[in-house]
Amino acid sequence: MKILQQKLSRYTAPQEAKAAGVYPYFRAISSEQEPEVIINGQKVLMFGSNCYTGLVSDPRIKEAAIEAIRKYGTGCAGSPFLNGTLDLHKQLEERIAQYIGKEDVMIYSTGFEVNLGVVSCLTGREDYILWDEQDHASIIEGRRLSFSQQLKYKHNDMESLEKQLQKCDPDKVKLIVTDSVFSMEGDVANVKRITELAEKYNATVMVDEAHGIGVFGEGGRGVCHAQGVADKVDLIMGTFSKSFASLGGFIATDKEITNYLRHHSRSYIFTASITPASTAAALKALEIMETEPDIQQRLWDVTNYALEGFRRMGCEIGHTSTPIIPLYIRDNMKTFAITSELLKEGIFVNPVVSPAVAPHDTLIRFSLMATHTKEQVEFALDKIEKVFKKYGVLRAE
Repeated sequence: MKILQQKLSRYTAPQEAKAAGVYPYFRAISSEQEPEVIINGQKVLMFGSNCYTGLVSDPRIKEAAIEAIRKYGTGCAGSPFLNGTLDLHKQLEERIAQYIGKEDVMIYSTGFEVNLGVVSCLTGREDYILWDEQDHASIIEGRRLSFSQQLKYKHNDMESLEKQLQKCDPDKVKLIVTDSVFSMEGDVANVKRITELAEKYNATVMVDEAHGIGVFGEGGRGVCHAQGVADKVDLIMGTFSKSFASLGGFIATDKEITNYLRHHSRSYIFTASITPASTAAALKALEIMETEPDIQQRLWDVTNYALEGFRRMGCEIGHTSTPIIPLYIRDNMKTFAITSELLKEGIFVNPVVSPAVAPHDTLIRFSLMATHTKEQVEFALDKIEKVFKKYGVLRAE
């Protein structure tokens, strides 16, 4: 065995979880991502999806994707920089720019690649990146690739952010990067205060709206719009793989920034373009989100119903006020065991363990879609209370 294989063979955590019968990953689904899915031939309620709008199986979006394949084929066979730009891509960019309220938009193949390609190349060696300690992994990877000075501030702590801004050279670029809705904890960034600090210290603000779009703001435009500061946020990032029920991502900003990114962002230049089907699906989803506000209302109805139920049950759910509800377990193996047992009870949820979070912050991530019913939520609450009581993780105990 070579040295690399010898080193990697010492990583045995998956094998240990499998041996214990609690390995919770790569569970094959053999149906659409609706509130009810099929796993191993059994019906299971899906509370692990990021499609907050529930549009992922909407027949109108499917038909739009099929028509795009008929016209453009299945792929672009190249990056947008070369042969991979379709008129359909341009149409989506223009529509997103109007939707978000920015001068220009660039479409990337995934949301991860947006953050990777934007954060890594906007600032130079003498500049600064200031980031929330709970930022998404894609932001972390982007800032790791940057040669800039990097200052971490405490999670959603505006005093901590200001202290870090005070350390910066006032004449250098200062890029503040934050999630709008934090994807594991479900809490919301104080974007309004961030923009105030940015104005005070002449900093630039980038907000990742991956989990905010489709949930907050008029027409689902996100947290920046909901807090009334979208015009003060310099770069707004979004992804098509969640509320847009597709695949891909975008950055919405001014034309000076997109002009630079189009010619320097490596994950944009050196990656094949988003597929025609994904592009058309995102376009149709955008149309539906703008014209059917009842989708958002249904999402908030079931979200508030679930939040009330978990609080009443005695679950520790942190500071969430969104369709992402963390159920804290605070033990890796217990988190795996509960996830496995809930699946047997007909409930699909996602375990979040270290290194994604600190070992003492492990949790089960329960997320909602607009297509869930209160009856389905009630069924899930009953099963979760049963399993949580068994493992002694309810605060009431």
